[in-house]
Amino acid sequence: PPESAEDIAWSWLGAFVAICVVAIMNQYLTPEVDTPLMVASFGASAVLLFGVPASKLGQPRNLLGGQVFSAIVGCIVRVAFRDAVPQLLWLSSALGMSIALAVMQVTRTVHPPGGATALIAASAHSMGDWYGFKLVLTVFFGSLAMLVVALAINNLPRRRRYPTYWLGA
Repeated sequence: PPESAEDIAWSWLGAFVAICVVAIMNQYLTPEVDTPLMVASFGASAVLLFGVPASKLGQPRNLLGGQVFSAIVGCIVRVAFRDAVPQLLWLSSALGMSIALAVMQVTRTVHPPGGATALIAASAHSMGDWYGFKLVLTVFFGSLAMLVVALAINNLPRRRRYPTYWLGA
C-alpha cells in the first residue's frame, strides 16, 4: 500500500530537520574546526532514517558503524594508493567501496550510504589534512547529529518507533 500522507509528512520533516542541523553545523562550525561537516551520503542516510525508520539498515548501530567504518576503510585504501593516484584511482575507488561493504557485513553494520562514504574517501583526488582522515570525524559527528534528530522526530507520532533496536538483531 502507498505511504500515508501523515507518514510522508513525518519523513519530510525528519529529513528536513536532520539535513538542516548538519548543514548549519557545516556552515557555522566548519570555519571553527577547520573541517567540513557535510557529506553527500548523509542524504541517503536521511532517506533510511526517516523514509523507512524500521529498516534494519537505518538503525543506530548500522548508521554510526556503517558510516564510520566505511570512512575509515576508504581513507586507509586511499592512503595505500597515494603514490599511484591518478593512474590507479579506479582501483582505489573499487577496493575502498568493496572492502567497506565486507567490513560492514562482518561487523553487522550494513548501511548502504556507508558504501558511498567509502567511495568518496577512496576516490578523492587529493587526500587533504590528516591524510584524509578528517572525513572520519565529519562522518561521525554528522551521523551522530542525524541520529539525535531521528530519535526525537521518529518517536513523536504514535505509529512510529525508532530505533527498533540499538545493538542486537
